[in-house]
Amino acid sequence: MLSYFRVSIKLSHCSKITLRNLRHHSTTGPVITKPRIIQERDYSPNSHIARSNWLVTKLSREGKISEARNVFDEMPEKDVIAWTAVITGYIKCGLIEEARRLFDRVDSKKNVVTWTAMVGGYMRLKRVLEADQLFWEMPIKNVVSWNIMIDGYIRNGMIDMGLKIFHKMSEKNVVSWNTIITAMAQCGRIEEAKGLFDKMPTRDVISWTTMVAGLARNGRVDEARLMFDRMPERNVVSWNAMVTGYAWNMRLDEAFDLFERMPERNLPSWNTMITGFIENGEFRRARELFDMMPEKNVVSWTAMITGYVKDGQSEEALKVFLKMLMDARVRPNEGTYVTILSSCSDLAGLCEGQQVHQMISKTVYQGSTFVVSALINMYSKCGVLSTARKIFDDGMLSKRDLVSWNGMIAAYAHHGRGREAINLFNQMQDLGFKPDDVTYVGLLSACSHAGLVDDGRKYFNDLVKDASIQIREDHYACFVDLCGRAGRVKEAYDFIKQLGCKPSASVWGALLAGCNVHADLNIGKHAAKELSEMEPENAGSYFLLSNIYASTGKWKDAARVRLKMKDRGLKKQPGCSWIEVGNRVHVFVVGDKSHCQAKPIYYLLGDLHAQMKKVGHVSNNDDLVTYGWNMELLYYVTI
Repeated sequence: MLSYFRVSIKLSHCSKITLRNLRHHSTTGPVITKPRIIQERDYSPNSHIARSNWLVTKLSREGKISEARNVFDEMPEKDVIAWTAVITGYIKCGLIEEARRLFDRVDSKKNVVTWTAMVGGYMRLKRVLEADQLFWEMPIKNVVSWNIMIDGYIRNGMIDMGLKIFHKMSEKNVVSWNTIITAMAQCGRIEEAKGLFDKMPTRDVISWTTMVAGLARNGRVDEARLMFDRMPERNVVSWNAMVTGYAWNMRLDEAFDLFERMPERNLPSWNTMITGFIENGEFRRARELFDMMPEKNVVSWTAMITGYVKDGQSEEALKVFLKMLMDARVRPNEGTYVTILSSCSDLAGLCEGQQVHQMISKTVYQGSTFVVSALINMYSKCGVLSTARKIFDDGMLSKRDLVSWNGMIAAYAHHGRGREAINLFNQMQDLGFKPDDVTYVGLLSACSHAGLVDDGRKYFNDLVKDASIQIREDHYACFVDLCGRAGRVKEAYDFIKQLGCKPSASVWGALLAGCNVHADLNIGKHAAKELSEMEPENAGSYFLLSNIYASTGKWKDAARVRLKMKDRGLKKQPGCSWIEVGNRVHVFVVGDKSHCQAKPIYYLLGDLHAQMKKVGHVSNNDDLVTYGWNMELLYYVTI
């Protein structure tokens, strides 16, 4: 009559299995040990219960919780193993409320494993208060229960509470010590971590490795090396930690020396060294090591792609991405797609970006907020703002997070659509999203590009009043740019002088740009002086100051600045733009006459200039012919 018996018959020829080891705790956490196959005897008092327990556990572990519950409900007799298996299954599937209802039933059978599973489930869902209440209600606690609480508090950013629980433990194992030491080291409390490490009754390789990584991460790489040399035993993770420590602290030669001495290397070893080279500007060495790798994973490929993008070689990044696609063993992940979309944005490569978008639409990453934000940015920088907005609107409102909103606001800012950016900002707030520092950078930039000075000042004041947001140099630069573009150069200069911190190069650069537009020589000279002291190799500051002198009729001073640039060996890179027509890319630079159709382009340019001059749009013939993008535009018109 009951399917329970049919199940028992079907399993009658299976190996007999017991889950009695569920009752024992593990030193690595409250995990359910895999069923242990017993070939000769069934230690369960009832073979039907043992078989059903096996099936309930198997289905629960596979995520088939409804089927597991059906088998459980039809069992005429249930022991604590069956109850624990189903409750744990619900927790694993994220159905904590259903797990709790089963847990609270009057007829439920619970042991320390069951209680610990419930506590861990609440902690994973960040429901710390419920986990804490349940933990203190436990009739019996073992070391795993205590470790779950410590780990839960740490994962939820409550390190001091985790430390408090640790000190209350009457019995600690090496996992307890390692968990709290790792937390202390990762949050910068390295002295406390070291004090706990010294008190450990027994240490394993994880304990030593944690301290090596912690010391290195906190800038104490020489102490980390001493600790590494003292280790009674090392594994590949220990070696990787020390190599990473040297790389973090820009000591690449020592990192590479240790890398070459490693008795064995795994993929993270290679990836760590390659990433270290890239982050410290040693791109050639990174590429040589990448080419030597016996095998590569998605991290290896993504690291190289990211390196090329950071180095301004977005075209090379695309080439590496294409090679990655030819490797059948590797598939791009979320980080790969975000990075390659960034390279498409840098190149204004709409065609390439669209192809990447098509690839993403066939993956699980199409709903990722980071990928969606990267798509919005790519379409925006490729000039297709309508598609960027469509991607934003197509996303379910419930799935939009702050990253998506920030991406769309930045897109409007990029196109000078200040009012639309402000409207979106207001809509975001109406829906309960709290702006962060990135939001305000986009918003202030939008106001600046659209000339909305009063709105920009209002939002900057709102930012200053919001104590929860750390004001960054980008915010100051945006505000200076806002005032400078609007001709309020003196106001921008006074703002910089009253800053409580030393202005960055970006702040002085924004002021100098404003002086250039509005020919403010006095403030411009001071801004150029500050900027040249901070970035002596930056030709842009000299170039802008020379332009300011020229615009005010001080030709000798302009020539003097240009001569100073020449003496220092500085040269401003010419502006460059390109257009793709018929699968061919046409590149133009300032004053370019090398193109095969340069004559008709310049002829059309002169004609267009004459017509614009009639209606008062231009006053200087040089204003138009010095920019390569005019040739790009006119070439497009002539074809």
